[in-house]
Amino acid sequence: MPRHNDDLATEAEVAVAEDNPLPPTAPAASQYHTLKYSLLGPSLTKSGQDGVDQKKVSEIIYNASKGSKYFNNEEHKDKNLTVKINRILAKKRELQRIEAQGGLKQERKKADDYIAELEYSRDLSQAIVHIDCDAFYAAVEELDRPELKDVPFAVGVGVLTTCNYEARKFGCRSGMAGFVADKLCPELIHIPLNFEKYTAKAKEVRAVLEQYDPRFESASIDEAYLNITQYCQDHNMEPEDVVEQMRAEVHLEAKITISAGIAANAKLAKICSNKNKPNGQYKLPSDRASIIGFMRHLPTRKVNGIGRVFERELDAIGIKTCGDIYDQRHYLNALFGEKAFQFLMSVHLGLGRTDVRPVEEHERKSVGTESTFHDMENPEDLRAKLRWTAEELEKDMKRTEFKGRTLVLKIKLHTYEVLNRQIQPPKAVYTADDLFHYAWPMLQKYIKELPGMKLRLMGLRCTHLVSMKKGDVDFFGRARQLTSELSKGGYPDGAKVDVDEEGWQKWPDEEFEYAARMEKEEEMEELERLSQQQEQQKQDYEHGYVDEEGDENGDQPPPSAQKPKYDPDGAPSDYRRYGNGFAWRSILEEEAAQAAQEAKVLIEQWNCPICSMPQPAEERQFNEHIDGCLSRQTIKEIVRTTDDETAEARSTQPANTAKRKRGRPPAVNTGGAERRKKAFFA
Repeated sequence: MPRHNDDLATEAEVAVAEDNPLPPTAPAASQYHTLKYSLLGPSLTKSGQDGVDQKKVSEIIYNASKGSKYFNNEEHKDKNLTVKINRILAKKRELQRIEAQGGLKQERKKADDYIAELEYSRDLSQAIVHIDCDAFYAAVEELDRPELKDVPFAVGVGVLTTCNYEARKFGCRSGMAGFVADKLCPELIHIPLNFEKYTAKAKEVRAVLEQYDPRFESASIDEAYLNITQYCQDHNMEPEDVVEQMRAEVHLEAKITISAGIAANAKLAKICSNKNKPNGQYKLPSDRASIIGFMRHLPTRKVNGIGRVFERELDAIGIKTCGDIYDQRHYLNALFGEKAFQFLMSVHLGLGRTDVRPVEEHERKSVGTESTFHDMENPEDLRAKLRWTAEELEKDMKRTEFKGRTLVLKIKLHTYEVLNRQIQPPKAVYTADDLFHYAWPMLQKYIKELPGMKLRLMGLRCTHLVSMKKGDVDFFGRARQLTSELSKGGYPDGAKVDVDEEGWQKWPDEEFEYAARMEKEEEMEELERLSQQQEQQKQDYEHGYVDEEGDENGDQPPPSAQKPKYDPDGAPSDYRRYGNGFAWRSILEEEAAQAAQEAKVLIEQWNCPICSMPQPAEERQFNEHIDGCLSRQTIKEIVRTTDDETAEARSTQPANTAKRKRGRPPAVNTGGAERRKKAFFA
């Protein structure tokens, strides 16, 4: 008989206590190993890292950050993850015991049925392309400074947003703290960000892409998805030839190189675009056997949506490659949940979405804003910061034209611990007054529960969104603000796939990709803070305010105590502004809104002089409408004239001209008295 969940939890706790007693005086050797791997960062799989000694890199990162708050927080998270993994392993041992006794047959059948259902929805008819600009920021900088091509340099100071391939030979990569990169490559040159320059270059690339797919999808400032199926059919070309031609045009027009992946869906295309970097392309044949064979030996970390945490959990139960998923399919639901099971099954089969459309048309799940600042603990300062955050969120809510039914407050303590709390207001909210009104009690609870707490980050986010957009015209034909018209997706009859309200196929990837992106963003944010702390400590040492150990030497406080390391107004870090796709989506949404506003201005309407209703300002249509109105008006006048003549004729006729019935004598005038009619039943 299967044991109760409490028994499993108890067994897990015992296993954890035996393997990793908490709090340990010193982590075990395996704990150091996992921590060092975690410190390698989220960009470990970036191209150009194949020949790098990652063990050496991990040692440098470990020693450089040891003792910092960031290091302590990473160590704490690593220990908690170890506890979680031990619980997962304990539960797996129990499942294996049940299986050995002849159980789990239903779970295996359920997994096989779901695999068959997914196979039924496999679409191999599309040619999806993922393009990724090679070291985009660095490539743009090289155009202005050609002398940088043969020397290692990186864009970004606190955290590297990207670096050229010369720097990558030393182990430098995007998402690495600047001071760590300097230890790996002392000759590394740091270039400050110039986002306006990168945006202008990205528009040049987009101008080429839209010639091949007008509805391409910008995943970030330097990557995009295209569906070139129609283009191949119209021009009678193979996908490889089309992509090669497109890459040549991008290089000709924008003077930078791009790499591309070609596959049957977006997930595979993204993986393939990293195969022949830089300035290359790779096509995965669109047949089931090739796809399954390709996924069989693919490391799980290569899949978008599997971050460092999920990778380690899968590795602990023996899933190192996507091919290992199938053998443990009947365990996954119990170990990780239904959504993770569905996601991993689609990963194993190499399935993914084929709907490619502009990013601004994708349904928004939330709208939020957050800011990092120097340690803050005064309640009045926290209240003022919350009010400022609410005002910033109101701007984003108005820009995106949404209201939220759920309001989430996010804070990060000075110990890097992140806390979230949410509330559902009685109405959908978007104004700063409402946002602050409902968020302030949540912050007050934190202040009471955590006396003397110090915050370094605060954010507000609205979820369960309600659109405030209106259609093109109202019920009476009057013009309204234009909104983007979403294309409808169609699927063969009988295909057992989930679709959203607009007909697009839903895949379980979205939540996992979002979680992995959030994991990376928070990592970059913490690295930014760590890097600035190291830089400030270096300056304090150079001024003689502190010694090599960081202890103060004199009575005068060091500059780090006089001046906050982060802008107190809450300006976000460079990486969070420019290194992810959120800022790029905002730019695209603003462009779409501007285009809609311009289109709205172009919708000139003329009022009909007959019916006074607004009509499109097109001469022929307007004349036809007037003719119709005049025809209706003429008919009305004729009907009115006829009715008047009839009424007049009736008034001139004698009262006794009514048609007489046969066999009945005419009525006799009795002096005006009408004969009373009897009821038929009288």
